Amino acid sequence: MKNFPNDFIWGAASSSYQIEGGFDADGKGPSIWDTFSHTKGKVIHEQNGNIACNHYYDYKKDVALLKELGIPCYRFSISWPRIFPNGDNMLNEKGLQFYDNLIDELLMYGIIPYVTLYHWDLPQPLEDKGGWTNREIISAFADYAAFVTKHFSDRVTYFFTINEPQCIASLGYGNGIHAPGKTLPDIEVLKVFHHLALAHGNAVKAMRAVAKQPIKIGFASTGNLCFPQTQTEADINCARQLSFAITEENWRFSHSLFSDGIILGKYPDVSHLFGEGPYPFIEDGDLEQMSQPIDFYAVNVYNGHEVSATFPGHFIPKYDGFPRTALKWPITPGVMNWGMRFLYERYHLPLIVSENGLSCNDKVFLDGSVHDLDRIDFLDRYLTELCDAASSDAKILGYFHWSLTDNFEWHNGYDDRFGIIYVDFRDQSRLIKDSGHWYSNVIKDNAI
Repeated sequence: MKNFPNDFIWGAASSSYQIEGGFDADGKGPSIWDTFSHTKGKVIHEQNGNIACNHYYDYKKDVALLKELGIPCYRFSISWPRIFPNGDNMLNEKGLQFYDNLIDELLMYGIIPYVTLYHWDLPQPLEDKGGWTNREIISAFADYAAFVTKHFSDRVTYFFTINEPQCIASLGYGNGIHAPGKTLPDIEVLKVFHHLALAHGNAVKAMRAVAKQPIKIGFASTGNLCFPQTQTEADINCARQLSFAITEENWRFSHSLFSDGIILGKYPDVSHLFGEGPYPFIEDGDLEQMSQPIDFYAVNVYNGHEVSATFPGHFIPKYDGFPRTALKWPITPGVMNWGMRFLYERYHLPLIVSENGLSCNDKVFLDGSVHDLDRIDFLDRYLTELCDAASSDAKILGYFHWSLTDNFEWHNGYDDRFGIIYVDFRDQSRLIKDSGHWYSNVIKDNAI
């Protein structure tokens, strides 16, 4: 048995557009994901998040399941256009009331809320003005973040500003497979990264100024991480170096491009990709605004790259038949150990694994249960590695499973199931999977 630290945080995660539904209910405005998913050919089977998991109406059902499973913490996101339909200061009281009700329900059951301010559902009117390519969005996001913090900080301590800036910039504005579906030149994608970093920094400053009690703030990063083939110093050093290298192939999905500016106060050198700076969109004082002190570093980690000093500068190719999830993502547990160590070494901030899990081809068996042994095996392997990381010098605060329920998986629609709770999208019924009961026991024992 491997034991986690006594104060280890256990939780499950979700995001607003993926579960809430109620896409136009009670005064909510359109988001870029409403627009994108309603555009023919953007999402598989022409599916959308209009209903999703109906969480807007069934949130009490989901909170009760959290309580039944003994999951003590719940990470969820707030839909910006649900409370500010136009992305301005015109408040939608009914939208705000939904999150008041959700947080109060969580607290009634003793479940600690972890709030993400932006998980990709930008108000469409802001995108009509250029979205994350327009510098004006920085102050709009800071105003939104300050309002949310002032309103909820009497009950919420932990806030994530932005979820996966790498996906926002690369998938939303680079290759266009996510909302808003833009395919911009690399320099414009780099500008999106910069505006996201500035929005984060300005939001942190604004949030601290209005918080009703001391709060903890971070953001959730994602990207390339490596692990060594062997425990030799040469392989470890190689994995450390490649985890943060910025190349033409991976610059959009590097932790360092976004995180260095915020945490270390300077961007990494990308002149080999874009030529010598400074870039026209970086203004005096920007780096200072970006690098406001934060309390934790969150990382969404699903897979990584094995490397060896005998194969320098490259990832070890996956062999034929390499184990993969239903979404065809490689299964690489070692990244959960060494990736966390490398991130802590670089940024010296307490770490939260804010997302980890896998898509499985789940179904209800003839006995009426969902037997997702693949998920249990995956989590056992990854959490064992995370426990090893937590036993090292790295400070690991906690782990949030992605996701609590099956949901709308962006451009893949409803085909991919990530939840530890099965959702029948025909009638919105819920069923705890075998993995949910397994995870409940891990939390109870605080051990693998």
